[in-house]
Parts: sequence; structure tokens; C-alpha cells
Amino acid sequence: MNFLFEMQFYILFFLLFLIFSSLKIIKEYERGVVLTLGKYSYTLKPGLKIVIPIIQQLIKVDMRLRAVDIPRQEVITKDNVTIGVNAVVYFKVEKAEDAVLKVEDYTYAVSQYALAALRDIIGGVELDTLLSERERISSEIKRIVDEETSSWGIDVVSIKIQDIELPAAMKRAMAAQAEAEREKRAIIAKSEGEIVAAENLKKAAEILSSVPGALSLRTLETIEKIQPDPSKTVIFAVPVEIFEGIKSLIKSRSHE
Repeated sequence: MNFLFEMQFYILFFLLFLIFSSLKIIKEYERGVVLTLGKYSYTLKPGLKIVIPIIQQLIKVDMRLRAVDIPRQEVITKDNVTIGVNAVVYFKVEKAEDAVLKVEDYTYAVSQYALAALRDIIGGVELDTLLSERERISSEIKRIVDEETSSWGIDVVSIKIQDIELPAAMKRAMAAQAEAEREKRAIIAKSEGEIVAAENLKKAAEILSSVPGALSLRTLETIEKIQPDPSKTVIFAVPVEIFEGIKSLIKSRSHE
């Protein structure tokens, strides 16, 4: 009797173990790929599911967006400049069964393919193009990677080039170029201001010369405003026209 009771107990325990081990919970952001005797059977959606132990195998796949870092790489551009580049790949699984059955490690595969595409694309462009058209180049890399990984059930959402590290000599050359460009703009702005000032002075001189005695009064006002140091002597070279203007001014005042 004791032996029979123990057998029943072990059988019951084994049945309970099979029942509980067959219950699987698939989370909302997961999908479950079921293999029956090593062969793909179906894909489970979120919820409480039953998987037959020993006979069936459950592989859970995370369907959320992932970010995979591409470590810094030494890349030679088309114009033979060696730069350091790193990027980030954003992707998510669209078909869980393809991601499991068609590639061994889809995360590693996506990162390596993105790395190869990054080196190929940057190697075909010049440094100035890379710096000015970073978004376009990132989109081109994303297109290439997405075309290849779509058959794995992967959707590459975006690839972002984070940092572009230039050689020290290149940084100094670009800084010198930028400084020269700023000086060029400053000289152009100053010359344009001088042109405007000269035009205004020309108009003012024409107006003063058209009014009798105006140029003389302007000269006298200028002399009056000057307050030289007593230890210094200020010498003015007064044109003859000023004296003529003063004479004409005196005559006009006398007639009045």
C-alpha cells in the first residue's frame, strides 16, 4: 500500500509539474516562436499560453524599438582624410519567426551590417560633403541596411551619425579657414560702410557748397569745438575759398 501511495504521489507531482511548466506568459511587447521537435509551428501573441514540455520549445522575441551603438571606427574619406566615426542604429523586429529562423543573432547581424555600410558610404564621399550633408548620408546608410535586413523580419527605423572626429591638423586648418572667412566678411562690411559714409559726405558737401557761407560756418564750428592741450600747437591749413565765403557772408549781412 505504501508503495502504491508513493507511486500515485510521484505521478501526481509529475503531472502538476508538466501542467505548470507548460504554462507560459507572453508579455505585451513580446512574441513567442514555437518549435515542435525542432520545426517551426506557430507564433504566439501576448497572454497566457500552453507549450508542451520536452516536445515544444518557446523562443521569446522582444518587439520593442532597440538602439545598438556602432563603436568608433577609423574611416578614410574619398579625399584621403582619416576620421573617427561612431553611430547608433534604431531598429525593431517586425516578424518574430523570421528574426529567429533566418539569422542566428539579429542584433549582432544588424550592427555589423550597419558598420560595413557606414564604412562603404563614408569612404565614397569627401570630408566637406560628410560634414555638410550628414543627414543625407545617414539616410543612405539606413536605406542600404534596411533593404538587406528586411528579409530577416527587421525594420531599421533610423541610423544616426553621432560624432565625427577629425585629425588635429585638420581641425587647425579648418579653424584658420574659418578665421580668414570671418576677417573677409568684416573687411567687406567695413568697406561697404565706408562707401555709404563717403556717399553721405559727398551729399553733405554738395549741400554746404550750394549755400553761401555754409562751408565757412561749418569750418568755424569745427575749430571752436577743438580744445587742444596748452602745451601743443594746432595748425590749420585754411583754403582760400573759406575766406571768400566769409567775405560773401559779411557782405550779405551788411546788405541786410
